Amino acid sequence: MKIRLVSLLLCFSVFSFRPVFGDVRSLYLSVSGNDGNAGTENAPLASMEEVRKRIGLVCASADKPDTLKIHVAPGVYPLFRPLVLDAALTGGVPLLFEGEPGSETVFCGGFALTPFVRVSDRLWKTYVPEAAEKGFYFEQMYVNGERRFRAQSPNRGEFHAIRNVVQTVLDSTRGERMPRWAVLRVEPDSVVALSGRPAAVPPLITFYHKWDVTRRPLLHREASGALYCAGEGMKSWNPVDARSRFVIENDIAFLDAPGEWFLDRDGWLYYIPCEGETPEETVCTVPVTDRFVVIQGTDTAGGRVENIVFRNLSFETAGYRTPWTGNEPAQAAAPIGAVIEADYARHIRFENCTVAHTGLGGIWFRRACTDCGVEHCRLYDLGAGGVKIGETALPADESLLTRRITIDNNIIQHGGYVFPCAVGVAVFHASDNRITHNDIADFRYTGVSVGWVWGYGHSPAKRNIVEYNHIHHLGWGELSDMGGVYTLGPSEGTSVSHNRIHHVYSLYYGGWGLYTDEGSTGIALENNLVYRCKSGGFHQHYGRDNVVRNNIFAGQLRTQLEATRVEDHLSFVFTNNIVYFDSGTLCGINWEKVGHRSDYNAYFDARQSGIRFGDIPFAEWQQKGQDTHSVVEDPGFADASRFDFTPENKRLLKKIRFVPFDFREAGVYGSAEWVEQAALSEELLEAFDARVAEYENLKTSDW
Repeated sequence: MKIRLVSLLLCFSVFSFRPVFGDVRSLYLSVSGNDGNAGTENAPLASMEEVRKRIGLVCASADKPDTLKIHVAPGVYPLFRPLVLDAALTGGVPLLFEGEPGSETVFCGGFALTPFVRVSDRLWKTYVPEAAEKGFYFEQMYVNGERRFRAQSPNRGEFHAIRNVVQTVLDSTRGERMPRWAVLRVEPDSVVALSGRPAAVPPLITFYHKWDVTRRPLLHREASGALYCAGEGMKSWNPVDARSRFVIENDIAFLDAPGEWFLDRDGWLYYIPCEGETPEETVCTVPVTDRFVVIQGTDTAGGRVENIVFRNLSFETAGYRTPWTGNEPAQAAAPIGAVIEADYARHIRFENCTVAHTGLGGIWFRRACTDCGVEHCRLYDLGAGGVKIGETALPADESLLTRRITIDNNIIQHGGYVFPCAVGVAVFHASDNRITHNDIADFRYTGVSVGWVWGYGHSPAKRNIVEYNHIHHLGWGELSDMGGVYTLGPSEGTSVSHNRIHHVYSLYYGGWGLYTDEGSTGIALENNLVYRCKSGGFHQHYGRDNVVRNNIFAGQLRTQLEATRVEDHLSFVFTNNIVYFDSGTLCGINWEKVGHRSDYNAYFDARQSGIRFGDIPFAEWQQKGQDTHSVVEDPGFADASRFDFTPENKRLLKKIRFVPFDFREAGVYGSAEWVEQAALSEELLEAFDARVAEYENLKTSDW
């Protein structure tokens, strides 16, 4: 309880700003309002566009208030273009946008189509005149508040394998490792049937390769079945090759599964309904805008935007349209935008808000943002990631770094639907941020990523706190090289503590719980519970002076502990940990070779009495000076079969100087209703377990 109180106090120090003070004036927005009204409680406005105009008038007046509060009545409001807030508009006046607590107050970035009619019991259609007459098209669609997917081959959850890839470089002016422009000829292992019927936009191929995806429009198909696409040349360190997989979408020939749809260029939208759906009770919504809110400060005197709070509001239904060149591979979908973005901003907060049904990511505090936060919000059904902090390019002036962003007590789930390589929460070049008490789940890649420097070069990502998060059900066997918490570069002062991380499953290598990647330095990883990860509870690629202390690593599938690069310095210290397993091996890759110091640990293989570090028996390992005071002994977990890894062997804990911690404190806190919202459905949990079982049965040395 003491730890929880400290966490809350630290969070409160960031969120302590309250803009309602002094002369508070109000504007009122209501679905029953009129934009010609005065904007009072009895004569409310009708649109956010008009609210923005009135904000400008009030904030520019000679007697502008100390705070302007925008009261938003329950209802659904169209938001077909983003709300742009800049310093010229706000004039330094704090703004509070607030819906009624417990109400449904939604800003919707799309519109409902006319009702479907039955073509047959298995196929419906509706006419979209905007598509036929104005060239309007969309790539996302939502039915009764749930995402539906463009027709694809093979169906969702399945992939085409690749027999061969040939790249023809057309422009090599950037060098051989990164050609500027090239054509790919891809030979699938089986023929992809195409209709040859033109759509509004060409079919789109998404390649899955290691930790990246590449999205390219299909340019041509040979009679042999080979597929052609073009774009930037493949990166030498992660090309599309015969170990990659792909899906292809947006052809009427692929329309064969419930929940799939296809928009014909003549304006007819075809849809295969899901079980239980009827045309009469189906509302189909398509997005118009790609963003909801843009906070647009500048690096000029008086140009920063400050003191804006959004409270009790929902932002739903936004899209993304792929550019004609497609999307090049980018780790963590780093360049992909968010539906809410802020630059040059201070004291911007989102409280008890919802962001859902998007083509892009959720929220991005990008350039020169300080003392901002997201608290008690739900971000789900996302095209990319949940929250991003900082920029991917290191600014020449580090005063422009983003700092002191708090992401606390949020549910961030079900993302990466357009960009599978996106991350739940990503911290790029940014320092002193806090990611605490969040539930982060159901992404296809990493849960939390911190740092953006590969190697030991200068990195400003210092003193970032990743604590008390519940991070789980990641990967789904779609990509590789991922972690529950992933770090990069020198990160002195960074803490990864009291997290519960489990069910991280990659395709080939790299489904790790804690993953200190290239150059990770000065990070404390302690009091974490990590279990049921594919490739290991902890893995360090390479780094320096990291501390792995007082963690529980239990029941990983393949190996428990891994390290890769052997360097001539102390890579990490591994002490006071419990390592328990009943499948796989204790150590993988180079654990026994990498320069580290380990002691006061407990190791236990539930299948047998002895353990080995690679080929080295425990006694011989101790003779080498490692784990001198460590033991091989059962920690006596309360109920490992039900994932209750509370160690009850008190004698053992004393031997290894293990300090018990309550892993149940990880995740969201508050009302029972809020905590329950974070629970994944039984259907999703069963689907994840089924995927793991399927892939484990196909286990190869590569996997």
